[in-house]
Amino acid sequence: MGWLGKLLGLEAEPHAVVSVSDANYKAEVLDSELPVLLDVWSDGCGPCKMLEPVVMDLSRKYKGRLRVAEMNVANGPKTARKLGVSATPTVLYFHKGRVVERVVGYRAGHYHQTFLEQELLPKAAPERAQAAKP
Repeated sequence: MGWLGKLLGLEAEPHAVVSVSDANYKAEVLDSELPVLLDVWSDGCGPCKMLEPVVMDLSRKYKGRLRVAEMNVANGPKTARKLGVSATPTVLYFHKGRVVERVVGYRAGHYHQTFLEQELLPKAAPERAQAAKP
């Protein structure tokens, strides 16, 4: 992810957080079989830096159940515009390629974890169970 992840050695786990740009947004986010958390951030954004360890922690906690992605608006300006991102950080939650929740600004980890546990992941779990049946 960014500088804090590198400093803390959190990037040692390969592909824990997917880097998204205009070029790979569709493949990495819209076409994902898992629900997606997309963290849209920008350089020099203090709250974005505060959110980074939260996003890294969520990527570890929900590995295999949630795809966690990040996009610097400089690498995805068209996508950010299309998504209506006007401030960073913005966290977008996707289910079946559709935005189901938008969080603008910094929110602590428990806020995101509560949304995941009570809203997003319960919706996805029955579908994944059905898909896994022979």
